Amino acid sequence: MVSPLPAVPVSILTGFLGAGKTTLLNRLLKDPDLSDTAVIINEFGDVSIDHLLVEASSDGVIELSDGCLCCTVRGELVDTLADLMDRMQTGRIKPLKRVVIETTGLADPAPVLQSVIGNPVIAQSFRLDGVVTVVDAVNGLQTLANHEEALKQVAVADRIVISKADLADQAQLDELRLRLRALNPRAPFIDGDSPEAGRGALFACGLYDPASKIADVGRWLQDEADHGHHLHDQHHHDGD
Repeated sequence: MVSPLPAVPVSILTGFLGAGKTTLLNRLLKDPDLSDTAVIINEFGDVSIDHLLVEASSDGVIELSDGCLCCTVRGELVDTLADLMDRMQTGRIKPLKRVVIETTGLADPAPVLQSVIGNPVIAQSFRLDGVVTVVDAVNGLQTLANHEEALKQVAVADRIVISKADLADQAQLDELRLRLRALNPRAPFIDGDSPEAGRGALFACGLYDPASKIADVGRWLQDEADHGHHLHDQHHHDGD
């Protein structure tokens, strides 16, 4: 009997449009320690510059097709992880050390998190290690004020990478950090331009724990779980 493979840690890389998450991912992909990492990209729209940039850096990119972020991508993400699991178990690919999921800048992160932690089949082979959120130091405050998705991206994070800090003045940075800390009391801040913003600082967060976040995070995940059950029941009745 073949012994089961250990659960592969999954890291979610998120951040609003223009925050710099693809720049960060490009840098991480040059790290030889990430050679056994599968990268899953969520692209939004017909043309994705982000996707082209990442594809140029690595041949090991798994691309999800376009679709509604709230439902279609969730299904495809589960299918993609299940396919990776099957490939590892049958020896078609060597065991992965990590999976990195880059969300589109417009993504509500809750459905993506729920896809990983809420599916019993996926949970047998993958575990959510942590969420890394990139925030633009120059435009971050305005983005947080205008877009609920950006608020959620910060609130669910285990690591918050502040990009473009060299383009912001100290007052901007101080105000941004206060706002970020109100949304997420525990996640450490990391300067996106510093050597610290590497694999060791960003990954290996430990098992994701919604209870360590603000109360809204648990509610968002429960809402997604309820939504998934509703869709399942609806499809079941439609098939009767």
